[in-house]
Amino acid sequence: MKDFFRQSMSWLHTWVGLLLGWVLYFMFITGDLRDLARVGESAIKALAPAGAEGWWIDLPTGRNTPNLTVWWKLPDQEWQEQAIDAQTGAPVKARATGGGQTLYRMHWQLHYLPRIAGEWIVGVATMSMFVALITGVIVHKKIFADFFTFRPGKGQRSWLDAHNVASVVTLPFQFMITWSGLIFMMFTYMPLIIAAWYGTGEASRKAFEDEVFRPPAVTERSGQPAPMVALDKVVAQAQARWGGAAIASLDIQHPNDAHARIVVNGDYTATPTRHVATLVFDGVSGELLAEQSAEQSAAKAFRDLMLGLHEGLFAGPALRALYVLSGLLGAAMIATGLVLWSVKRRQKIEKARAAPHAGLRLVDKLNLVTLIGLPVAIATYFWANRLLPTDMAGRAAWEVHVLFLTWLALLLHASLRPTQRAWIEQTGLAALAFGLLPLLNALTTDRHLAASLPAGDWVMAGFDLSMLALGVAFAALGWFLLQREGRSVAPASVQRPTKANRGIETTESAEATS
Repeated sequence: MKDFFRQSMSWLHTWVGLLLGWVLYFMFITGDLRDLARVGESAIKALAPAGAEGWWIDLPTGRNTPNLTVWWKLPDQEWQEQAIDAQTGAPVKARATGGGQTLYRMHWQLHYLPRIAGEWIVGVATMSMFVALITGVIVHKKIFADFFTFRPGKGQRSWLDAHNVASVVTLPFQFMITWSGLIFMMFTYMPLIIAAWYGTGEASRKAFEDEVFRPPAVTERSGQPAPMVALDKVVAQAQARWGGAAIASLDIQHPNDAHARIVVNGDYTATPTRHVATLVFDGVSGELLAEQSAEQSAAKAFRDLMLGLHEGLFAGPALRALYVLSGLLGAAMIATGLVLWSVKRRQKIEKARAAPHAGLRLVDKLNLVTLIGLPVAIATYFWANRLLPTDMAGRAAWEVHVLFLTWLALLLHASLRPTQRAWIEQTGLAALAFGLLPLLNALTTDRHLAASLPAGDWVMAGFDLSMLALGVAFAALGWFLLQREGRSVAPASVQRPTKANRGIETTESAEATS
């Protein structure tokens, strides 16, 4: 019975990991406040059209919001934003770009799909990963011993060792990031809980969101015009009440209306709990109407903690580096699991002296175009950021189009070329695409490594150095695959059984069988 349970968990672990592995890999690979308030107020009054139903001012609080940014919203339209020069109050002119935020949103919304469809696909993949993590722990009874074991050049055994090491070393992080990802979208994945108390339909959902998330003392527009109180006076009151604690944003609801409200929000990125106090002022008189404590219900506190840990906005440089390393090892865990599936089945086919079946060939191609093709496509996204004309219509959208068109071209390439050669060719392309990005940056901007390193501009220098490191890593992988090709061993296949690996499928069946 015990062996049957572990065998069934192994089957579930294998197939859940394969069927959603490509989606999961995609997800792993995405002055003074009063003076600033005065500058932001002047800018938004000049930029926002009359009749705006809301203004929003993001104040600079660090790396997460480094710029003064104003937002405004007209009825039945999306929010519009504009970065502002904090010294002059003039709009900052920058090229239209999706930047890192597009990749971030792609990580949990995918792209070219309705938002709800993308969220459900990501949710199914996330739950599948959670199942794979649990079954992986059950299957690998020597899980901690596996952490210290890696035997290179042993075919299937080597891939399994690599998979185990990448999994075990970041296991707590993978559990946290997966579970918190589900909590992030729990209102989408469990809508019946809301419906049971508030009913169905958009109005019922809005009633729920207003009760849970809407600040106190906020009311509807009166329709009677009224002049606004100066925002710097409101900020001064908030600073005095909070003892100088950071203020992250000002939410101005119903501007220039008798029922205008100014909601002052603390900086929720300061701690992983995301607990943030809120003050609500009358937008006409400047009177403090309500204060919402940072500490609320236990359920909301737990949700906020999980969201804070998932985003990691509170982390300093060392902890951010650990987040990045853990994310990369998570991608490696998924990648080695996908390759291991192919390696094992190819070994069985070679033992039987049969031809690879269509399913194995399809998985081989999808592994290649996901594990190597996707990084290449992301690199071309950065190339497009530098090469597309700055006055091009729809420029930000075309950056993303370039990414997916490149990915499609690499899928076509993988389908037409022998798998062994396609791995080498796409890996070489990845090395060039990433390795040459710093040179492209030097040719198109004045913030290249020769300037950014002496100036201590670690945002640009860090990006360029990271791209160089990726280029070197892909070049090393390409060289390794090229050397193996000379010995007639494909990257997604293994050597014929030898004394070193002949007994794996019998002695390790619970750890690595389907």
